Amino acid sequence: MSRKDKDIALFVAFCIEEYGAAKGLTGGQVLDLFSQYGVIDYLSKCYEPLHTQGRRWLMDEIDEFIAIRKNKKA
Repeated sequence: MSRKDKDIALFVAFCIEEYGAAKGLTGGQVLDLFSQYGVIDYLSKCYEPLHTQGRRWLMDEIDEFIAIRKNKKA
């Protein structure tokens, strides 16, 4: 695994843990939610700009991303 791949994996894990803490969800629940709406792919593909942002901004960005995906499924 390359250094960048490790950094991305750590970033995704950080987002899962922080989102769970912010929303009162377990890691498993967050993983299910993120998988359902493609959040992990988004976080991985957009790592470069996203990892430079603060925690609160990231949580808001993830909420917005999920909301957009929910509306597309409706």
